[in-house]
Amino acid sequence: MTDRSKLVSIVEKLIDARVLCIGDVMLDHFVTGEVERISPEAPVPVLRVTDEQAMLGGAGNVVRNLVSLGVQTRFVTVIGDDEAGQEVARLVSELGISDAPITDGGRRTSNKTRYSAGAQQLLRADWETPVSLSSEIEQRVVEAAMGALSQCQALVLSDYGKGVLTDSAVAKLVKTASKEGKPVIVDPKGADYSRYGGADLITPNRRELAEASVMPVSTDEEITAAAEAIIERHAISAVLATRSGDGMTLVAANGASQHLPAEAREVFDVSGAGDTVAAVMAAALSTGVSSEDAVALANVAAGVVVGKVGTAPAHSGEIIAALHHQDISTAEAKVLTRSDALNRIEAWRGQKLKTGFTNGVFDLLHPGHVSLLAQAGATCDRLIVGLNSDASVKRLKGDDRPVQTEAARATVLASLASVDAVVIFGEDTPLELIEALRPDVLVKGADYAMADVVGADAVQGYGGQVVLAELEPDQSTTGTIAKINRESA
Repeated sequence: MTDRSKLVSIVEKLIDARVLCIGDVMLDHFVTGEVERISPEAPVPVLRVTDEQAMLGGAGNVVRNLVSLGVQTRFVTVIGDDEAGQEVARLVSELGISDAPITDGGRRTSNKTRYSAGAQQLLRADWETPVSLSSEIEQRVVEAAMGALSQCQALVLSDYGKGVLTDSAVAKLVKTASKEGKPVIVDPKGADYSRYGGADLITPNRRELAEASVMPVSTDEEITAAAEAIIERHAISAVLATRSGDGMTLVAANGASQHLPAEAREVFDVSGAGDTVAAVMAAALSTGVSSEDAVALANVAAGVVVGKVGTAPAHSGEIIAALHHQDISTAEAKVLTRSDALNRIEAWRGQKLKTGFTNGVFDLLHPGHVSLLAQAGATCDRLIVGLNSDASVKRLKGDDRPVQTEAARATVLASLASVDAVVIFGEDTPLELIEALRPDVLVKGADYAMADVVGADAVQGYGGQVVLAELEPDQSTTGTIAKINRESA
């Protein structure tokens, strides 16, 4: 079994990874509302729209996962000359990716619009041109991909069967990447895997593996046999079969196999989990991590995303929090992943409870920390504490900090009566976490000016409150460490 603390260090190193993703991008469009009557024109419900949301889907979701892991990401894809294509280009740019999608005036951008009332989906409408690229556009894709590949350490082919990954383009890309010693990870489509010959890893789900192998896939033994058949037929180095609630199985060309149980504690939505697995495998393998460790990490990441509603990426902080879950025994129910915290907050809001938020390193908990947390808890009904991960503390305070691991710090915080939830975040500031949680009250120490409080503008922007708590004099972890060093000198 892979050491989970080792996996934490792998996650922290993914910011050094450079990965190229090529494939079929889609615009996932969600229209939600309420149904209160049946149409007088036809026996169909009338949806009164209350909200709309658009996000990158298909290969775009692989890219979202890569960016959420901190990976330096390149992206080559094709859109149509239409409104959906413009939206895709905007969303790609917002991720900080420099590659603009290639525009093909002869095709429509894949656009999947889902209409829902509450948790019930009423209809899905698809607009797309699922045909292979013209030779001219294919050449542009290959040229762009070759240029980007020279700057990357791994290649992901995200195939949704919409035409971007033509047989000839796949063959050229796999050959070039293999020649340069760069792993090729394929999220496959269809039953013919010969087009992926020479790839290092393919990641079919159980149904796709059954279709491609034409073999049963009910048990561990059947999964292994089907994967071995794929490897032998198509000269693929390894197969990673994702099995939803049954976890995943890695089978290598040398006959080695590895079965991992599912990591999710609660499953809300399995959509997009395959994209997460492909992204994590590519990022990990690109940094020289072993296949066994990469699969263990991908399994944890998949457990994170299926605990979210809708297609959503796994953030590095969430994966680290999930990895620490088994290490944290005291007050375990209070130490949450970001997605768990969102679900908990939604329940609290349903009970009309006010939520508060504060954050910090909380290394060597002292009376000043206790006072701050007590004051923060007094401003709200439920207090959430954002805790800097070990990696972010090192970036902010140096290699000799923190003194205690994030698991230890989270355990101590969770044992306090004033704290209702602890969420570990890997970014340098808690802004992203604050924007996701949207607390009613944000609390920081009075040593901050209001203008310098990270997240203050966001909280005040939606009508929330920012409070500056009084500080206990002469209390700091840095001062405590300095005193210990002086006395031990």
